[in-house]
Amino acid sequence: MDSSTIWQALALMLVIEGLLPLFSPRGWRGMFEQILKLSNGQIRFFGLCSIAAGLAWIAFLI
Repeated sequence: MDSSTIWQALALMLVIEGLLPLFSPRGWRGMFEQILKLSNGQIRFFGLCSIAAGLAWIAFLI
C-alpha cells in the first residue's frame, strides 16, 4: 500500500460523508441535534466503537 492509496481512501470517505447532507439535509440536521444531547462519555464511546470497527475492517481486508 502506498501513500496514494491512503489519500484515495480519505477522498472516498469525504464523498461518502457528503452523501447524507446532500440527499437528506433534514435527517442530517436531526442526527446532529440528537448527538448534541449525548454526554461526552457517550460520544467518546461511539468514537471508540467506530475506531475499533474501522481497524477490524482494515485487518479483515489485509
